[in-house]
Amino acid sequence: MAVDLLLGLQWGDEGKGKIVDVLTSNYDIIARFQGGPNAGHTLEFDGIKHVLRTIPSGIFHDKAINVIGNGVVIDPVVLAQELDGLKQFNINYVERLIISRKAHIICPTHRLLDAASEAAKGKAKIGSTLKGIGPTYMDKTGRNGIRVGDIELDNWKEKYRALADKHEDLIGFHNVDIQYDLKELEEEFFTAIERLKELTFIDSEEYLHQAQKQGKSILAEGAQGSLLDIDFGTYPFVTSSNTTAAGACTGLGVAPNRIGEVFGIFKAYTTRVGSGPFPTELFDETGEKMAKVGHEFGAVTGRPRRCGWLDLVALKYACQVNGVTQLMMMKGDVLSGFDALQVCTAYKYKGETIEHLPYNIEAENITPIYSEFSCWEEDLTQMTSVDQFPKELNAYIEFLEKELEIPIKIVSVGPDRKQTIHR
Repeated sequence: MAVDLLLGLQWGDEGKGKIVDVLTSNYDIIARFQGGPNAGHTLEFDGIKHVLRTIPSGIFHDKAINVIGNGVVIDPVVLAQELDGLKQFNINYVERLIISRKAHIICPTHRLLDAASEAAKGKAKIGSTLKGIGPTYMDKTGRNGIRVGDIELDNWKEKYRALADKHEDLIGFHNVDIQYDLKELEEEFFTAIERLKELTFIDSEEYLHQAQKQGKSILAEGAQGSLLDIDFGTYPFVTSSNTTAAGACTGLGVAPNRIGEVFGIFKAYTTRVGSGPFPTELFDETGEKMAKVGHEFGAVTGRPRRCGWLDLVALKYACQVNGVTQLMMMKGDVLSGFDALQVCTAYKYKGETIEHLPYNIEAENITPIYSEFSCWEEDLTQMTSVDQFPKELNAYIEFLEKELEIPIKIVSVGPDRKQTIHR
């Protein structure tokens, strides 16, 4: 059986959690392959809003096994909080959630080091969520990290102590005023480690290999978005992992020739959290309206999201890098009632018109070129079939399909899992 992938194609916050939840009934296993607890996946059903930060979005389905893969970095404290949140819904997470031994652990000093590093950058800060994710990936590539499998070993606390001492030296090197009580943070951390031990640890590459041999269906779930990829995103304003399709192979131990469908998720407009270039960003009432109607605030951080028109140049780039086979358009309902819609179809770059994403997309280098479309007045949130779509929405979708050369199979018209229309 092939492994299908579900990826965000913009700067994150595209609505991946909802689509995983919608698709989970078709899969036996949902596997998260990268990222850390700064990536909040929001799901809404039965009138209740759920925010997951580390746990895969299939956890609310009885029959799905949820795998946290080796490419993920795990904060035990955050994970324990997530598990507590699931208790009230009588979800048997002990049976439904398993963790790769090769996944790295975020320690308290990783978070402190993150804060010190960001403070030292001053105005040049990259907009870190300060969850310790960057420093944890740095230790991973620097071969200093602590992995989930290490906590099964007798000497793991000695290994932790050596790493924490090293981190404190690095915090001092940044020469910024970071106030903290490490003893208190460690007490919470070690308590959470015991909670982590309640779950089953696996050699995930072997587990998934055997699952494929047995004919199990697997959906790999990414976090963040393609434009935040450490290699192919808007560096340095990116995350610290590979958020693109290739990251699923390294983040789960799945061979490239085992990848099947690649589902790409995008908003009908564009948003971004934190610092970094954003060619189609709006600074006027239109952008404010998008943010208000779309409730554009981070699921984990609560930070307001920057809003702008759909950037087709960037979207084509993301589709190309990921090998997307099917598209899902989210939040079409947010655009109802605008005077007109704009789509960026090209850039003016150093005196030339280009249709690809260049090395640098800072505002001083490029100017977006827009095409205008008529908007629809109708409220999409109550619609249940494609037959009810206004002609302006159909024209918008058909234009995007033609330009991207990929079918848009799902259109989301609201946050609830029921507000999902298949085409």
